[in-house]
Amino acid sequence: MRARRIGLSVLAVAIALVFVFPTYWMFASSLKPRGEVLSTSYDLVPASVTLQNYATALLGSDFLRYLGNSLLVTLTAVACSLVAGTLAALAMSRFRFRGRKGFLMLVLIAQMVPFEALMVPMFLFMRDLGLLNKLPSLILVYWITTLPFTIWSLRGFIDGIPMDLEEAAMVDGCGRAEAFRRVTLPLLGPGLVATSVFAFITAWNEFLYALIFMRSEDLQTLPVFLKTFQNAFGTDWGATMASATLFTLPVLVFFLAVQRKMVSGVTAGAVKG
Repeated sequence: MRARRIGLSVLAVAIALVFVFPTYWMFASSLKPRGEVLSTSYDLVPASVTLQNYATALLGSDFLRYLGNSLLVTLTAVACSLVAGTLAALAMSRFRFRGRKGFLMLVLIAQMVPFEALMVPMFLFMRDLGLLNKLPSLILVYWITTLPFTIWSLRGFIDGIPMDLEEAAMVDGCGRAEAFRRVTLPLLGPGLVATSVFAFITAWNEFLYALIFMRSEDLQTLPVFLKTFQNAFGTDWGATMASATLFTLPVLVFFLAVQRKMVSGVTAGAVKG
């Protein structure tokens, strides 16, 4: 057993290093001078450190404007997705009605459709609504693309919460809506957090729709901002890596803020006698 545990620990560390190494390389490259970034040597630790790349990313561009656009679009889309997804998931989990299974199948199919397949119809739809080159178009797109997973995921979490708890609250005088708000919603916290993390990352990293729908530079998001360091003379990889590092910080902060809530099984023992 001891050898098995050691083997599994070594395997886990190896897998973790595979996933962490690209992030470390990005951060290390962001601290290297331009000449060292383009060097053919692969030094794990930078021979010399400079913050010039971060100065270029922050002071030599409109990074904060792009950051504001990304935060506005992403947080609004995630909030809308959680509200609509929670209500839809509650209906799917707690009620039985005609067409329920068909709706669940449509949700699953919508989740499997690639974003690129929806590009042309979404573009024409936004054009007809007059929303092209406006941030609400991105909010709507990100809401639509994250909603299927939100519904499917939250339905599973709600199914795991005993309905007896809501029924007991209704016996004590609560209405159905109040029973959900007072009993089910607090227990749904980990599910909401896990789903919001996925939706946040999906919307935060999206590039193609932001590039095509937002023609004005004032309205573009951070993923589009990363390509601004490319020009006719090549790519400023140091500034690109510094911008990419700054790009990951909001996601990291968001995850660290909610990671304590991402624990399953909070309903264990909730039905004590």
